[in-house]
Amino acid sequence: MSDKAQEAADWWATSITDIQPGAIRLRGYAIEELIGNVGFPQMIWLMTTGELPTDDEARLLELTLVAAVDHGPQAPSIAAARMAASCGLALNNAMATGVNLLGDVHGGAGQQCMTVLQQLKSTVDAGESPTAAARALVAEYKERKAFIPGFGHRFHPLDPRRDPLMHAIERAARDGIVDGHYLEVALALESVLAEGSKPIPMNVDGATATIYAELGLAPELARGLFVLSRSVGLLAHAREQQLDQTRIKGPLPKSISATYTGAPPRPLPPGSRNQDSR
Repeated sequence: MSDKAQEAADWWATSITDIQPGAIRLRGYAIEELIGNVGFPQMIWLMTTGELPTDDEARLLELTLVAAVDHGPQAPSIAAARMAASCGLALNNAMATGVNLLGDVHGGAGQQCMTVLQQLKSTVDAGESPTAAARALVAEYKERKAFIPGFGHRFHPLDPRRDPLMHAIERAARDGIVDGHYLEVALALESVLAEGSKPIPMNVDGATATIYAELGLAPELARGLFVLSRSVGLLAHAREQQLDQTRIKGPLPKSISATYTGAPPRPLPPGSRNQDSR
């Protein structure tokens, strides 16, 4: 192969996919062997980490993917996907509209919570107790008047997704499947947040962050995995809206107008009219 040909071949060099005429290999495994032998959670793990997970790891990952599929039109991403579908966009365009709303504020708490858990674990590894580390972190966030990601929910007093996920990772820690160090600091943080007059329980983002941290996944993957999971809800809602036949469905019913807070009705001031329009 010439230098130029090698340069071209190396332009999109990847360790993920090997495509040759009549052959597809993903992370070294032939696609025909993966089909029928590897489930979707295992496939996600393989593609993002480079190796196949154990059965226990795959089950924990699957729990998080199921937990985050949907939260109804209360979620801006779902509402946006439905509005896009009502404007006649195809399913992929409607789903992309919803995905593009997933960022730091809506969809990023899992990644942010993983960073918090890593910070707490580093403090504990340095000799601090989990409770003391959690209290210091809570005080820091209160001083900044900032929300602690992964805790509290604007809609649920107690997020119903929290317990199944946390019970699963607790069992995994007892069975030696995971170390339990991130679980320890996550529970300590939740305990400290329960000490005030208004307890702030863990939500789905905190629970999934705990599982991802215990599984050794990178924080950046938490956001991507959330997007992957929520895409199922986006697809379902966009398709339902397609079948509804309502055209150009906006954020409010037609009988309700958004509150106007601008200037009252007023005429143009003298001399401001375009002379050519007379």
